[in-house]
Amino acid sequence: MAQEIRKIACIGEVMIELVSHGDTADLNVAGDTYNTAVYLARLLRESNAEVTYLTALGVDDFSDRILDQMKAQDIGTGYIERRTNKVPGLYAIKTDDMGERSFTYWRSDSAARTLFSEPCDISFDSLLDFDLILLSAITVAILPDSVRQSLIAALDKYRANGGLVVYDSNHRPHLWEDSETAIRVNTEIWKRCDIGLPSVDDEMALYGDASHYEVLERLASFGVVHGALKRGEEGPIALSQEKCDVEFTPVTTVIDSTAAGDSFNAGFLAAMVKGQSEAEALMSGHDMAAEVIQHRGAIIPIELQKKW
Repeated sequence: MAQEIRKIACIGEVMIELVSHGDTADLNVAGDTYNTAVYLARLLRESNAEVTYLTALGVDDFSDRILDQMKAQDIGTGYIERRTNKVPGLYAIKTDDMGERSFTYWRSDSAARTLFSEPCDISFDSLLDFDLILLSAITVAILPDSVRQSLIAALDKYRANGGLVVYDSNHRPHLWEDSETAIRVNTEIWKRCDIGLPSVDDEMALYGDASHYEVLERLASFGVVHGALKRGEEGPIALSQEKCDVEFTPVTTVIDSTAAGDSFNAGFLAAMVKGQSEAEALMSGHDMAAEVIQHRGAIIPIELQKKW
C-alpha cells in the first residue's frame, strides 16, 4: 500500500449475539464489520495503526456492555452516537453438524439504523478523520435510503481528500427493500471502492453472475481492481486477476463458519497496512479465516488465536 495508514474506522452495526447450546446460550457482542475491527485491532497491536468503530448505540446496559467490549479489544470508541430512545440489535445463532449457521434477528428498530441521521453528533465529516474506512452492504442496507445517498456523496468527498474506502458486499436480502435497490446502491458504492473484499456467493446471488470470472470482470468494469474475492474453501483470488503463487490449505474440520469472511477481511487488511505483498495479504486473510472457523462464535478468545 503506497500511503501510510494510521487511523482506521470500521463502520456498521454491532449487536448482542446469543449462541445457542441446547437449552442455554452464551451472550456475546458481534456484527460483521465489528468482527473485522476486533481481529484487525489484534493483528495491528504492534503497529502504529489505530482501529476505531463508528456506530450508533443506546444508553442502556446492553449498549454499555458493547462499549466495554470494544474498549477491552483496544478499539476506539470516540465515534459512537448515543440514542436515548434506541437499543442495540439482537441475534441468535445456531450451527449444524457441518458448521453452517442459521440466524434469527431482532434488529428492525436498532440504534444503528439511526447512524448519520439528524440530529447527530457523528456526521459524515467525521470520516475525514480517518485514512481508511471499512463498510459493508449490511452497514448500508440498514440505513434509510436518503441517508445512503448522502453517504455515497460523502464517500466522494472522503476519497477526494485522500481517504481509502474498503467495501465488503455482505449481502443479506432481507435487509433491503428489494433486489433492484440493493443492486443500485451496491453498484454506486463499488464505483467508489478502493479495496474490495467481496464473497463470490454474495456477488453471484445479487448480480446473477454465472462464475467467479464474471464477478471479477464486472467489478473491474466498476473500477474495483484491488482486493480479494473470497471463495471459501477454494481460497481467495486477487481482484487484480494477477496470478499469485500461493497455495491455500483447506480446513478439514469446520466447527462454526461465523465470521469467516469478517476475519479474512482483517487478515488481508492488516497485511496491506503493514506493507506486505498482495500474495501475503491473501494468505494472511485465509489463515485468519481458517483459524476462526475452527472455534465457536464470531469472536474467538484471544488466547486461542494463533495467527498474528
